[in-house]
Formats: sequence, C-alpha cells, structure tokens
Amino acid sequence: MMYVALLRGINVGGKNKVDMKLLKSTFERVGMTSVVTYINSGNIVFATDHPSKTGISEILEEAIETDFGLNIKVLVRSLDDITTVVQALPDTWKNDQQMKSDVLFLWEEEDDESVLEKLVINPEVDTVKYVPGAILWSVEKKHYKKSGMNKIIGTKLYKQVTVRNVNTTRKIYDLMQK
Repeated sequence: MMYVALLRGINVGGKNKVDMKLLKSTFERVGMTSVVTYINSGNIVFATDHPSKTGISEILEEAIETDFGLNIKVLVRSLDDITTVVQALPDTWKNDQQMKSDVLFLWEEEDDESVLEKLVINPEVDTVKYVPGAILWSVEKKHYKKSGMNKIIGTKLYKQVTVRNVNTTRKIYDLMQK
C-alpha cells in the first residue's frame, strides 16, 4: 500500500537539518520500498505492507532518531487519506502571489471536526474547512494580516499539526498515484 510520511519540523529555519538522500536510505533500511522524497520539508512517499499507520510512524520515528539523532514526529497518511483531502480542496485554491492556501494535517488526538472551535477564524477573510485528517485553510494574501491563520503558531494545537501548502499536497498526491 502507498503512504506518505509527513515529517514535522525538519529543515525549517536552519534547524533539524536532514538530507533527503540520507532520509530515503533510512526509510529503505527499515523496509519501506518505492521511496520518493519531495522537496526538503519532509515529504516521503513510500510503499509498505505494514498494516498500521501508527506502527509505521513509530518505526520511522525510531529510525530517524537512530540515524539523525533527532526526535521528529512523523505523520503517516495512506493514499485513500490523501485522496480525501485533495478531493475536498477547491480547484480555485492555490498557493501563489494572490492566495495562501494550506492543509493542516492533524494528528489523531485532534482529528475531529470540533478542532475548528480551537481556531481563530476571521469569517471576513478566511475560508476554513475540516475534512477527516486535515483542516483546509485559505486566505487572499492581501488579507493575511487579518487572517486567523497566523494566530495558530505557538498554540497547543499547532504542535498537533504539520502544514503543507496546497501545491505541495497536490504534488504528493500525484507522486502517490504513480
């Protein structure tokens, strides 16, 4: 089965540096196959017969700690999970000069529609949707300072998500289908 591992907090601001070629080798060392990395922010598509996403996460977190000395949270999503997210994304949402559109992938502890109640949402500028496994959030860049999107950083909830922009999310989906 195809999966993606979304690593939280690597190669951000010069911290937790991880070389993607070495990370690919780590995944292969612990039995993952068809391993493909995408950009430097910790997106790894792979195949495995392991039956549990939680079990896969534990294997990968331990391997990353062993090989890199880093305690990194790893969120694993199946192709079906990513399909659900991508199909819920409006085609008009982009991450470009005019628009900022992100997918906040949720750890299981927060994966419920009630998570929206923990967010500061400005209905005048923010468009926010919950789908199983993620929060979809979009705002025109000219309104970003009015958006609640930037108020999530530093919150307890922020530690329970890993964020990818919609362009990256769609590319991950494409890679998983190949």
